[in-house]
Amino acid sequence: MRKHSSAQMATLALTLILSACSPAQNWRDIAFEGSALRAQLPCKPDRTTRTVPLGGLSVDLQVAGCESGTAMVAVMTAALPVGSDAVAVLSGWQKATLDNARVKPALTTENHVWHRPGHLPLASSQRVQAMGLKNNGEPVAMDAVWGAVSEGERLRVVHAVVYDRKIQPEMANTLFESIKP
Repeated sequence: MRKHSSAQMATLALTLILSACSPAQNWRDIAFEGSALRAQLPCKPDRTTRTVPLGGLSVDLQVAGCESGTAMVAVMTAALPVGSDAVAVLSGWQKATLDNARVKPALTTENHVWHRPGHLPLASSQRVQAMGLKNNGEPVAMDAVWGAVSEGERLRVVHAVVYDRKIQPEMANTLFESIKP
C-alpha cells in the first residue's frame, strides 16, 4: 500500500469538497444598470426592473435572481430620490419582506447590524436570519441583508436574500460579501 503525504491528502480532500459544490454553484459577477453596484450570484440570473412603492416612494427596483440547487437567491436595488430617508426606506423594506415570508418575531434566529466597506453605516443596515413560511405553508429559512450606498447626491438601497429549506452559510456569506458599490 502506498503512503500519501498529509499535503496530498489535504489536496485530495479539498478537490472532493470543491467538486461536490461546483455543479449547483457557478458564481458570476453581476452589475446593475445606472450604478456601480456589483454582486455575485451562484447561478445565471433572471432580471427584471419594476416600478414599486418602497418606503412611501415610487422607485425603479432592479432585481437579479436565480435558483441554485434548492435555494432561491436574489439581489435587489433601487436609487432613491435626493433627500430620501434611507433608514425609513430600509426599515419598511425589512418589515415588508419579513411579513411576506410570514416570519414571526419569535422565530428570528439572528438579527444584527450589517456594515460593509463602502456602505453607509445606518442602523437599519441589517442582516436577518429567520424561519418563515412559503405561500403553500411549508417552512422556509431565510438569510437576508439590507444596506445603502452613496452615489453622488443620491442614495441607493440594496437587499439580498437566500431562501431554502436549510441555508448553506457559505452561499449566503459569499453572496453578501460580494455586494460592492
